[in-house]
Amino acid sequence: MTTNPPLPNFSLDLTGQVAFVTGTTSGLGHRFARVLAAAGAQVAVAARRTEKLDRLVAEIAADGASGIGSGSALAVPLDVSDSAAVFAAIARVEDELGKVQILVNNAGIPDAMMAHKMSPEFVDHIIATNVTGPFHLSCEVARRLMGSGLSGRIVNISSMGAFQAGIGTSMYAVTKTAIARMSEMHALEWARHHINVNTISPGAFSSEMMDGMLERLGDITQGFPRKRLGDPSQLDSTLLFLCSPSSEFVTGTNVKVHDGQSAG
Repeated sequence: MTTNPPLPNFSLDLTGQVAFVTGTTSGLGHRFARVLAAAGAQVAVAARRTEKLDRLVAEIAADGASGIGSGSALAVPLDVSDSAAVFAAIARVEDELGKVQILVNNAGIPDAMMAHKMSPEFVDHIIATNVTGPFHLSCEVARRLMGSGLSGRIVNISSMGAFQAGIGTSMYAVTKTAIARMSEMHALEWARHHINVNTISPGAFSSEMMDGMLERLGDITQGFPRKRLGDPSQLDSTLLFLCSPSSEFVTGTNVKVHDGQSAG
């Protein structure tokens, strides 16, 4: 006997949720923060450049004043490679906004250097920023959610560079591959606690990091089928789906968003 369940009621409303987004002073992270706030979340925006954080908080407040979203944002100066600062940042956000139920690990740095030319200090810094920081953030958010019995959503930002890397991007590719695998393992461990962990792997999108690549390599878009870069807004729907109740059954998944730029 088959059942006849009700039609789906897709919800992208994040009202009442607290989100923590890293790497928010430019590019994808800046857009992610505004989109989550527009969906109703209170958003803690974290990055190293404090003046740009303050501008982002003002933009989110202006969005709210015009009737778009919560209008609520908290600037959290943070270098994710500093483990002690990571734990302190989560504690501060919980004290000021409430329990973090949405985490977007977006902060990351490129290498743009041949592997044999990297200093040990440079390698350690990339790993600390791109892997260790997101790992600690994820675990701290998860621990606090488990302690309170709340569900959560963690979205880790990897890259198509993890699957289609070029020469001179070895450590970036290694760390972004690690992020995708980290999501899978955390999803496995935390599913019983109703904490969903997923990955977004963007292709070539407009950002400060991409500007630097274009300066070095020229117009790479001529090799793409649609001869264009992605706009950060083209990740809105993927981000909102993975952060919302609509993705309740989706965990341990890597969503590649790359406009057919490669075969990966």
